[in-house]
Amino acid sequence: MAREVLLAESEAIRRTVDCIDEQFELIVDTILQTSGRVIVTGIGKSAIIGQKIVATLNSTGTPAIFMHAADAIHGDLGMIQASDVVICISKSGNTPEIKVLVPLLKRTGVTLIAMASQTNSYLCQQADFVLKAYAEAEADPLNLVPTTSTIVALALGDALAVSLLNARGFTSQDFARFHPGGSLGKKLYLKVSDIYPHHEIPTVSPQATMREVILEMTSKRLGATAVADGNGQLTGIITDGDLRRMLNRFDTLQLEQLCASDIMTPSPLCIHPDEYATHALEIMQNRSITQLIVAVDNQIKGFIHLHDLLKEGLV
Repeated sequence: MAREVLLAESEAIRRTVDCIDEQFELIVDTILQTSGRVIVTGIGKSAIIGQKIVATLNSTGTPAIFMHAADAIHGDLGMIQASDVVICISKSGNTPEIKVLVPLLKRTGVTLIAMASQTNSYLCQQADFVLKAYAEAEADPLNLVPTTSTIVALALGDALAVSLLNARGFTSQDFARFHPGGSLGKKLYLKVSDIYPHHEIPTVSPQATMREVILEMTSKRLGATAVADGNGQLTGIITDGDLRRMLNRFDTLQLEQLCASDIMTPSPLCIHPDEYATHALEIMQNRSITQLIVAVDNQIKGFIHLHDLLKEGLV
């Protein structure tokens, strides 16, 4: 039964592809050119689908509002302006609420777009444009439960939203402005400069003793220290891994003679403060390291650690 439902719904979506024509392009152009908003309305399950379509439109750069068809005739019509575009969702296009609502919508002067399965319905005949949401039959054995019709309407709403997104030249930066919360938003807007200033900057000179190196690393708690000359120019990095390799290579007497420049990794990987934090994460994952020096023109600005990215929910 489950397979039959999925096959029926996927076939209905596939057949809706054939319904995308010049009318769809005109609808996209009309919404792009409007100075108002997209008002989406419907009743029953269509209303629930309408709310999701509104959410998708808003998050992709098309201002949209949901208006329940039943509430419209009890005051909510006041939200509609003549410059708006209304998308009315109804499988049959002949429900009593829709028949009452349509003349009232037409009276406001809005552009009316019907999203329906039955194109010969009252709604489609009165609409300026029609989005055909193919649904010959529902997916349940009784052909009663809104299944195929709702999934097709949802998919058609996605197709419209993404077409508008593409036509607007909507970018990931635009998307980030509308999704500042959660890990998704952070991946799109969080920069290295938002993180590294919270840390101290462990730094030693190339001539620093091993005692000075270890004290600097442990006191700043980043598991590493930068090595910089008197002018602040970065010359290397020493990590806890470098310390372990040093202990394996030298005996106790030799350790006392070593300085930072003897064990550091020269020309370390760095990242610019203006880079996105996700790029820092990518570098760390590809190189199997846990910290990066933040630098500008070889001048050290700070450190960014893998734990920072874990705290921000990027990992």
